[in-house]
Amino acid sequence: MISREPLLHVGIVEGYQTVSGRFEGPYKDPDGNTLSGKFRCIRDAHGWVLELESASRRFATPEIECTPLDANASIRLEDVTIGVSFHWERKESQTFKGALRLLHRAGKGITAVNIVPLEEYLKSVISSEMSATAPAKLLRAHAITSRSWLVAMLERSRHPAPQPPTRGPVSSETAEIVTWYTREDHEDFDVCADDHCQRYQGTTRIISRAADEAIQATRGRFLVYNNDICDARFYKACGGRTEEFRSAWEDIDVPYLHSISDTPAALPPILTEADMQRWLDAPPDAYCNTSDAGILRQILPSFDQETTDFFRWSVTYTNDELTMLIRKKSGIDFGALRELVPLRRGPSGRITALRIAGEKRTVTVGKELEIRRWLSPSHLYSSAFVVTPEPGEGGIPRRFTLRGAGWGHGVGLCQIGAAVMATKGKTAEEIVLHYFPGAALRTLY
Repeated sequence: MISREPLLHVGIVEGYQTVSGRFEGPYKDPDGNTLSGKFRCIRDAHGWVLELESASRRFATPEIECTPLDANASIRLEDVTIGVSFHWERKESQTFKGALRLLHRAGKGITAVNIVPLEEYLKSVISSEMSATAPAKLLRAHAITSRSWLVAMLERSRHPAPQPPTRGPVSSETAEIVTWYTREDHEDFDVCADDHCQRYQGTTRIISRAADEAIQATRGRFLVYNNDICDARFYKACGGRTEEFRSAWEDIDVPYLHSISDTPAALPPILTEADMQRWLDAPPDAYCNTSDAGILRQILPSFDQETTDFFRWSVTYTNDELTMLIRKKSGIDFGALRELVPLRRGPSGRITALRIAGEKRTVTVGKELEIRRWLSPSHLYSSAFVVTPEPGEGGIPRRFTLRGAGWGHGVGLCQIGAAVMATKGKTAEEIVLHYFPGAALRTLY
């Protein structure tokens, strides 16, 4: 395990033809020249062109790095995409401390990487994933969780996990497609700045005194299990019960990522379709079962507050809408859809294998994120849903209604549940050990 604070390389943007922004305070380029004010960087056949307000500079090196000359200096980048492929996707200007590394891959455009110490990075993460005005105990719990996940991911990169199956062409009338998405697939940096890894928006979000205090109070503190740092996953809302690791990723048992009730008293797992119907019809008094606007304003960034129906939700598609959507997302022409049938569920009710039957072919898809990806223009809130078809002619339903629970994959820490636990007086330690049963806390640096 680590014994000192690592320096992170965080990918801010990829595939850009131009990177523009402003040096807020003095920086230096690779030749030692001082940089300040607005800039625009492009890559042409001869190398890098860094256009400044007063001059343009060229660099023939494969990459360039601009480093701060002052501890208070920062870089503002324009048109940074956040929420990539999610329903809240948008562009915004963002400000970062630390160094800026620019590199180029043929056919892929420019990548901008922020180089920053881990604890400085975490100040932004807990202010980007949550509102910086969230309860102090929640901020501490999230700091421990985010720190643990990140370092576990860095250590895991030295011993790569099995990769998801590679999907080939679907050539038969029936097929099974099972895939998942790893977080170790970045070639040019340690971690990206978006929801694929952890939200990191530099100093763009308000880094409050409480957020700074949460990092200081938990500095170097990790969740550990059997002398390994925990792969501490998190998401927005479990819907009443958390999910197990194998439902979202590879088929291995992770003891501290088992399914638990997000309630003071234990509830049974969801084992049948009848259990799932009851789960939706009679929601439990779970920690994340809250509509308290005051709590939600405290913990959710502004764009997440646009999502209000996270605990129980419903979406309806006409047959034509869903047929076209699935064809676009999967690349498979099913013809008019006949049925969507859950074949396997995890203990939280999240579907891990869904049979999609159409006039032309039948395919079983998994795991949970691939199901969510196929059934929504961005990503469905979760795969914990039941399907109600409206009968039509010739066995072809007119429309499908999906009624579901929760927001996210459900594995590990439930952010909204953790926030409610904090308002009920639970300590940061109690919160993280509730969501990661069997783990322990240890200070490593």
